[in-house]
Amino acid sequence: MRSMIPGYKTFRAIKFLITGPMILAMLFVINLVTSPGHWWVQWAAFGIGIAWLVSLMRVIRSIIVVGGLAALSYIAYRYFTKQPVTVPTQLV
Repeated sequence: MRSMIPGYKTFRAIKFLITGPMILAMLFVINLVTSPGHWWVQWAAFGIGIAWLVSLMRVIRSIIVVGGLAALSYIAYRYFTKQPVTVPTQLV
């Protein structure tokens, strides 16, 4: 039922962007302690890296959608209230 909450997958993706590298760091330390000559952590890093990139793309997509909706609502507000768009004098 949690997946029906709007934005739930995005919030989980943000959480994974933080926890993924911490999990990988913990696995790296375990690899150093248990078998320093054999680097099995590279395979975990590969899998976590792919999942991390997918999560990053989900967060970037959400940011773009929210920014686009904010810009569209600003343009609609200016159009329906008949307020002219002004350019600040510092930019001219």
